[in-house]
Amino acid sequence: MKRILIIGSGDVAARALPWLTRRFKVFALVRRAEHADALRSAGAVPIVGDLDDRRSLKRLAGLADAVLHFAPPPAQGEGDPRTRALLAALGTAGSLPQALIYISTTGVYGDCGGQWVDETRPCRPQSARARRRVAAERLLRAFGRRSGVRVGLLRAPGIYAAERLPLERLQRGDPVLAAEDDVATNHIHADDLARLACAALFRARGGRVWNAVDDSCLKMGDYFDLVADAFALPRPPRLARTQIADHLSPMTLSFMAESRRLDNRRMKRELRVALQYPTVADGIRAALQRRVTA
Repeated sequence: MKRILIIGSGDVAARALPWLTRRFKVFALVRRAEHADALRSAGAVPIVGDLDDRRSLKRLAGLADAVLHFAPPPAQGEGDPRTRALLAALGTAGSLPQALIYISTTGVYGDCGGQWVDETRPCRPQSARARRRVAAERLLRAFGRRSGVRVGLLRAPGIYAAERLPLERLQRGDPVLAAEDDVATNHIHADDLARLACAALFRARGGRVWNAVDDSCLKMGDYFDLVADAFALPRPPRLARTQIADHLSPMTLSFMAESRRLDNRRMKRELRVALQYPTVADGIRAALQRRVTA
């Protein structure tokens, strides 16, 4: 494996690039030419193209030995035409990559009533956003079975990092659910997710799925309290489910409608990555240390 193609050159991709560029020739799809310089500075070769424009993807065929697919589906609709366009662009037998790793979401499980969930649980997505992810997963797994490409799916929950903590929300005083109504929530640090994706390139078996989550076991309100206490901010007010709808956006409310605790034993056993931030508390401590030394 010598050449890696990244689709979706966002935050997680940026965290994977230092490790990847030391070992491989890395290509990265970028929608706008003005963003290409940043990728060059990080050691990648930018490919200007748009998953919403199939004609712009012609250069992808036969380009790489493996693909890291980090791009989300469109914000509207039930399917994922972007993943469909990518798979069509990758080529045919003889030019296809050996492996393709996709970052999906644990939202595909839907509400599980706070139960423990492993990768054998059927997908029962409740939001249109999660249904689009299920559609992408199905396209990718069918592609893998048809082509022989090793496709692996990392289902990620709430991704956080020092730059991705809910500090503005805490400063606004947005409420969270009262303890009796609260939901179980799950997390992964963006650095660890990037490392898991890189490991999966080599350790994935075809069609395999992993819950890419840390060891935290938190209710959502407890997570916000933890961040608030660490950064000396007021804890968010707690409201009953019947009261909170008037104070939050529909998207935020959708996250409060689902509760599950995710089992990460398969991830640890098969991908063999020691998490740098095993719990949210570890990640918050690191974020505070960065603030002190900045």
